[in-house]
Amino acid sequence: MALPPKVTFPLSLLLLLPLLLLSLVLATTTQQEEFSEELLLKPLPDRKILAHFHFQNEAPLDADSFARHHHLFPKSISQLGSIYGCSAAASSYWWFFLAYPLVFAAFCAFTLVQKFHIKSMELSFTQGRWNYERWGGFDPISSHNAKPPGVELWAVFDVPSHQVDASWKNLTHTLSGLFCASINFLESSTTYSAPEWAFQSALGSLRYGTLPREAVCTENLTPWLKLLPCRDKAGLSSLMDRPSIYRSFYHSQRLHLTMSSAPSDGSRSGIILEQTLTVVLQPNDQNADMNHVSKEKIQPSWSLSSIFGRKISGRCVLAKLSTVYLHADKGLVAQLENLHKNTAQFANNDTGPEDYRVNSGFKLSVTPKRVHTELGKDFSILYEYPIKDYKDTEQFDLGLSWEYPIVWSSPHAPFYASRFLMGSGNERGAIAISLKSTEMTQGLVTNNIGERCKLQVNVLQVVPWYVKVYYHTLQLLVDERPRVLTDFVAKMRVSPSEDKVSPGMMELVLQFPCEMKSAVLSIEFDKGFLHIDEYPPDANQGFDIPSAIISFPDFSAGLQFYDKSQSKSPLLSKLQEKSPVLSYTEVLLVPLTTPDFSMPYNVITITCTVFALYFGSLVNVLRRRVGEEERLLKNKDASKAVFLRRVLTKLSAKLRGRPLESTKSPSSSSSSSSSFFVSPKLILRVLLVAGIAIAWQYYSQ
Repeated sequence: MALPPKVTFPLSLLLLLPLLLLSLVLATTTQQEEFSEELLLKPLPDRKILAHFHFQNEAPLDADSFARHHHLFPKSISQLGSIYGCSAAASSYWWFFLAYPLVFAAFCAFTLVQKFHIKSMELSFTQGRWNYERWGGFDPISSHNAKPPGVELWAVFDVPSHQVDASWKNLTHTLSGLFCASINFLESSTTYSAPEWAFQSALGSLRYGTLPREAVCTENLTPWLKLLPCRDKAGLSSLMDRPSIYRSFYHSQRLHLTMSSAPSDGSRSGIILEQTLTVVLQPNDQNADMNHVSKEKIQPSWSLSSIFGRKISGRCVLAKLSTVYLHADKGLVAQLENLHKNTAQFANNDTGPEDYRVNSGFKLSVTPKRVHTELGKDFSILYEYPIKDYKDTEQFDLGLSWEYPIVWSSPHAPFYASRFLMGSGNERGAIAISLKSTEMTQGLVTNNIGERCKLQVNVLQVVPWYVKVYYHTLQLLVDERPRVLTDFVAKMRVSPSEDKVSPGMMELVLQFPCEMKSAVLSIEFDKGFLHIDEYPPDANQGFDIPSAIISFPDFSAGLQFYDKSQSKSPLLSKLQEKSPVLSYTEVLLVPLTTPDFSMPYNVITITCTVFALYFGSLVNVLRRRVGEEERLLKNKDASKAVFLRRVLTKLSAKLRGRPLESTKSPSSSSSSSSSFFVSPKLILRVLLVAGIAIAWQYYSQ
């Protein structure tokens, strides 16, 4: 029986009332999300250009912002973090859920599905290796964005210790599907570890894993760009031309997620997603037609359109901040000052940040909006170009033209870190980590004369389980002389590997004197054996040992500027953070004893051949019909004899000069053929006797 219209209308309003109230509550508590896009350009000493894209997306996360819809922040990333669950929502809106318990149950089911409770996470895809000697190692870009080749993933979980591994496995599978990569291989306990001293900012349960052989391609970049509000259709991300990026010397795309529930600095709590793309490009030399004496030393001039093939056609309309920066590091500014003093054209100008808008070293195609100068005697310069100051119809194309040859060097870390293998054969070997002092340590020695100066170096080395390291063989050479480990090792943490269960890990805290020139750490290992199913398809290429992490906690890489107004910029705030200096060593390629994979193929081939012959012969014998085959053979012979008789009949008729008589009936044909038929055997005998006679006559003469 259908209800009258007067009854169904109030009933529908009653059913829709919970949804209306819930949407009203969410609308009253919605906070504004923020998105910013920035680009940092930096000339490098070896005639290359560093382009660093920085995108930051921030969404509020409060107890009263549960189950909210994100306008800018990607939902797939927000579901990775730990959010306030049923208890926080019930404490804030107890009156609503008490009246509608079904809505409360549905909300709890939504918030508890696929949540990994992450405090912080970082994922990077890198192709190439950062050149610490030429591109520097003591600046925020090299410390935060110089990553090892392949895939690197670390995450800090806000769960009990017995649930960390399960959360890690779920996270790797989710990221693997999200970024179209083989991150799910980090699920196995043989591929990840739990360091304690390498990541000082990580508080909680940390897991760290790498895939050195993971190839990076557009399949990884496209999902990364889809997390941006404007993707690569507008704004600074429109410069990301795929051929320009993937033919670069080095490129690393990075995703850093931070969850802040109760910040101590007074800022609001929320999710901060930081996406960076660091690319080192070689610009085309536009000074080839110059007649300068030292034109080979002049840096190549470049512009955005020349290195990316595109110009900036306005900003992303959803971005709160869209800015391009040009950074001149300390070494370049020092050379500009020397050139400024030696050039008569600029001899009367005052030294200051405004004068560097126009200098004798290079010319800028676009005048910067403002110039930031770093504090201190040795300072760097940052040119700022807000994209919002340019019209949408006007394309922004920043260019730099060099006027004089300038040679400078980027700031380096206290030590150059490198790693190599020792030994030969497929049985034993050794891993060596070399540390060489730089000009920074020499400056520390001159500044601390008469004082005992020491430098702390932290080393993290993770090796696969099939590389069986003997930790008691650890040796230390300081200035090419063997030393006692206890004199330099302050702390040491070792986690031996377990076959097919967990990798080996070694963490060292070393204290070196400032006057030290070089140091070498070496440790011996045996090469293990793998099951035939555990070998990769390219086993003969070798097996990778992940990069070692060398950190210098006594030093912090950060820039300090005079103007404090740039703190609103996420990129400049990141550049001013004081974080420890990090360096990654090379990835080692270890050859292991590899079986002859052709032998199984040969055995399978021979076995299949034998079985084919056996079963083929058996089936042939079982299926053969002897009587029928003999009858068919007789018919074939009879048909051949008839054909031969016809040919011989025609031949004899032509030789005798008689016409060939047609056969009218089988009886007449048989009688006529028998009358003039000549046997083939007779003809062969005659020919044989004639041949013998001719041969005898020939040889007898």
